[in-house]
Amino acid sequence: MEEQLKTTCLYPEHVALGAKMSPFAGFMMPIQYTNITDEHNAVRHHCGVFDVSHMGEIFVSGPDAERFVNHIFTGDVRPMTEGQCQYGMMLYPDGGTVDDLLVYKEYRKDHYLLVVNAANVDKDEKWIRQNSEGFVVNIKNESPAWGQVAVQGPEAEQVLGKVLAADLSGIEFYHFVDTMLYGKRAIVSRTGYTGEDGFEVYAAPEAIVDLWKALLAAGVVPCGLGCRDTLRFEAGLPLYGDELSADISPVMAGFSMFCKLDKPEFIGKDAIAQQKAEGTAKKLVGLEMADKAIPRAGYPVQLEDGTEVGVVTTGYHSISLDKSICFALVNREVGALGNTLYIQIHRKVFPAVVVKKRFYQTNYKK
Repeated sequence: MEEQLKTTCLYPEHVALGAKMSPFAGFMMPIQYTNITDEHNAVRHHCGVFDVSHMGEIFVSGPDAERFVNHIFTGDVRPMTEGQCQYGMMLYPDGGTVDDLLVYKEYRKDHYLLVVNAANVDKDEKWIRQNSEGFVVNIKNESPAWGQVAVQGPEAEQVLGKVLAADLSGIEFYHFVDTMLYGKRAIVSRTGYTGEDGFEVYAAPEAIVDLWKALLAAGVVPCGLGCRDTLRFEAGLPLYGDELSADISPVMAGFSMFCKLDKPEFIGKDAIAQQKAEGTAKKLVGLEMADKAIPRAGYPVQLEDGTEVGVVTTGYHSISLDKSICFALVNREVGALGNTLYIQIHRKVFPAVVVKKRFYQTNYKK
């Protein structure tokens, strides 16, 4: 018997707007409302809003909360101030990635919020609990009690501020405020997954529905997961399951800067230190093609003589750049910038040059 797909609090709104719906991470989610190009460009040039209520919220509190979060997280939460967030990963002992996540240091002593990927909520909660032995902490998975929207784009501060009747200019990049939204507790953070300035708002589901309606009434464009993927990809941001996984470590993916080897310990630290010192067999690279052909996930990457040296993890014809580009996991020795590799697309082979993974100039407000 197939598992029943879950829905977010905004599901009726998506259906009413005629969104194209599709299963994603165990949820029925909107892929697009009009078309991916228009929604993508709305975020790049104006303002768009995404339903991200499927994401997971796991709260960790107690006397050992700081020490415990530092134990399971690659970042270092010790220097964090209240109202600050940090990106990083949870790792297996061999350096493989359990998940990538955001850690929020709350405005309450010894309280942290871990925001995890929708597809990994149950796995992550189990992993966190398994590794809590010996720590005095309380772990609460409150995911069903929270809705979340991401308001992204160069006009996000102005538009969201107007809807909330609040001045958001004082919220720094990767910081947040605790506030009230339609009578419910809310978290407003200057974070996102698009390469543009923007905010993520967490609140009770009914408050998120009201906020969604207010944003659309203010002219914000509803955006689906289709353009969420094209936007994050252009900005060089990884998607768990594609660029990070149990088999792909942060070092392989080029994100070892989020693994703080100068702190005393964290799960996977020894493996990451060894990988950084010795190198890894594979590495994630960016590839740019001269041809319009589109490289897709799973397509083989080869040398000129046909020797297979890797595989595409994400690929698109970039909407912002009008170029065919992709991420690929390739043998380290062939992954130097400027190298020419070949991508097999159906029965043809197309040359592609290794470039930096951040294809698009990000526009965060720092």
